[in-house]
Amino acid sequence: MTSTLLTDVATHFRNQGTACGRLGSPLYATLLPRLADDLLDGGPTAAVIAGHETRPESDALSLRLLGTAHRLALAGRAPALAAHLPSCGGGDDVEAAWVALRELLETQRDALRQGLDLAPQTNEVGRSAALLGGLLTVLGRGDVDPRTPVRLYELGTSGGLNLRADHYRYTDDDGAGWGPVDSPVRLSGAWTSVPAGAPDRVHVVERVGGDLNPIDAATDEGALRLMSFVWPDQSARMGRLRGAIDVAHRVPARLERVSALPFIEGIEPRAGSLTVLWHSVMWQYIEPQEAANSAAAIDRIGARATAAAPFLHLAMEPGDRFRHGFPVTGRLWHGAGDDDAVRVLGTAPAHGIPTRWETAQR
Repeated sequence: MTSTLLTDVATHFRNQGTACGRLGSPLYATLLPRLADDLLDGGPTAAVIAGHETRPESDALSLRLLGTAHRLALAGRAPALAAHLPSCGGGDDVEAAWVALRELLETQRDALRQGLDLAPQTNEVGRSAALLGGLLTVLGRGDVDPRTPVRLYELGTSGGLNLRADHYRYTDDDGAGWGPVDSPVRLSGAWTSVPAGAPDRVHVVERVGGDLNPIDAATDEGALRLMSFVWPDQSARMGRLRGAIDVAHRVPARLERVSALPFIEGIEPRAGSLTVLWHSVMWQYIEPQEAANSAAAIDRIGARATAAAPFLHLAMEPGDRFRHGFPVTGRLWHGAGDDDAVRVLGTAPAHGIPTRWETAQR
């Protein structure tokens, strides 16, 4: 193995550690550089990733490795590591966590290697703040009757947890809220303010998600996989995820194993309902040609929409203002002259909270 390949992998680990630190995970910010050093020193990390050195950085090899270790800890198969992970009820001794992780690399190499084939899928519930808030913003403007039943489609749905966004509780900076007060998912500080004119409820009558590798969050295996990719010291994110998994057990959604284009092509506006397609931080993973074809397919859906059968496309994706957050955009077709206008409704950070709206809210 050339030293250049190992150096590149180590650089990826360090870069990911810096990103994790910036996004609020001191644990991973410490463990990832340690893994990089261990790799270059010929330690057990090198044996675990052997054969995976040529993976592109976009495959997130480092997060696959740590996600697998976290999954073993959550499943009770790595008690020494679990003792130092807040997500497992353990403490937050980072140094002790590193010792336990390195021992795990030595003793459960095969289990860790198997996990490297699983791509990180966190199904970030915080992004519901941006997506559901965007829907409320559009409904609050009165272009569509807010009582209209909603048919909700999500592209890149992972476990489909954001398809249940209307069952979560959101509060703004002033403590005003939206959603069921008894929800196990409480997104505190979700918005700078509740979207202006937001209806008291959204009547979702259909929930459909498309993903290349959907995960059934209502199963033990699916829930464990989703939890494993949440960083162990981010307790608020883990709490949201666990609550959303609870909701998934009682609110059904249909998940389809499908790529972007055929999923979009299967959507058709329907009279008497508002058809909504939304997605968050996934467009960049579609191959360029399929992305272009998918965008054209969305336009074609819009061209078939009418006042009786409106269509709304909502997205939280990197844009021109990526450095300052992810734009939350909305495009509504309902038979009016400005149907093809894309509006920036607000801006959200990577995990969705807090979303700041472009216009004054109530």
